[in-house]
Amino acid sequence: MTVLCVRFQLPPAHEADLPGLLGLLEEFTPVVQALPPDGALADLRGAERYFGRSAVELASVIRVRALALHGVDCVIGAGPGPMLARVALRDARPGTTRAVPEDPHGIAEFLADRPVAALPGVGAATARTLGEYGLDTLGRVAAAPLSTLQRLVGARAGRELHEKANGIDRGRVVPNAVSRSLAAERPFTRDELDPDLHRRALLSAAGELGARLRAVDKVCRTLTLTVRYADRSATTRSRTLKEPTAHSAALTAAAYGMYEALGLQRARVRAVHLRAEGLAPAGQASHQLTFDPADEKARRLEEVADRARAKFGPDAVKPGTLAA
Repeated sequence: MTVLCVRFQLPPAHEADLPGLLGLLEEFTPVVQALPPDGALADLRGAERYFGRSAVELASVIRVRALALHGVDCVIGAGPGPMLARVALRDARPGTTRAVPEDPHGIAEFLADRPVAALPGVGAATARTLGEYGLDTLGRVAAAPLSTLQRLVGARAGRELHEKANGIDRGRVVPNAVSRSLAAERPFTRDELDPDLHRRALLSAAGELGARLRAVDKVCRTLTLTVRYADRSATTRSRTLKEPTAHSAALTAAAYGMYEALGLQRARVRAVHLRAEGLAPAGQASHQLTFDPADEKARRLEEVADRARAKFGPDAVKPGTLAA
């Protein structure tokens, strides 16, 4: 067991704590790959030898330190490679580490009854295509001829799928820095058909992102929209903004534009997710003057609203559309 996949139980408004939690992992190994907004992979091959403990034992120490130093619990999957560790994470619960057996027979047994979509990189469309031919579990995919899989999903994808279903994990942990981003999600209490409610959710999420960006004196260059549907599939679109901004109105306009471009008709939406990416200090960003009195007034009102929220709470000031 050499790789851990860790997901910290971070509230959305505390994503800025992720770098500190990655630093905790780096106390055990320098080979840490950030998986924003709340996860990471850690290769403990050298740490097992250095500390004289298994990866599962080290995972327990990591969990205790995360709770003691940051007040954050985590769920952890462990496996011989990053792909298997990610699959194990799906079964992990706070307080325990879900580990994949290291022997080939144990790996095959671990994967056999899992749905195809449990594999990282296998989307809803691929899983649906395989399911139409009865290949709905990893055990059945592993037993299928390679040529059959290649005819269904393509030569390269079929080969990779066949190897992964048979427990062959060729991935590796690539050290990187945490991406600079903030996210806001708005789930619906039921699968929602009403476009007006979709837009209200986007307005609320964009307003939250703008307020959080201004609170940390940052601007974003890119906005990404993810729409999650009732069948657990999702659509993601990204848009580079005309200029880096933390202005809620600009973020809302970009979110509306991406939503309208999807052309959703009678789509049952489970949640909308906005992510502000490419964060940079606001002091280093330029702003094109428009000499538009309405725009200047909106920005002054935004500053007043931010001060009111800081004093009386995030719900002290909100758009009239969201007050209903």
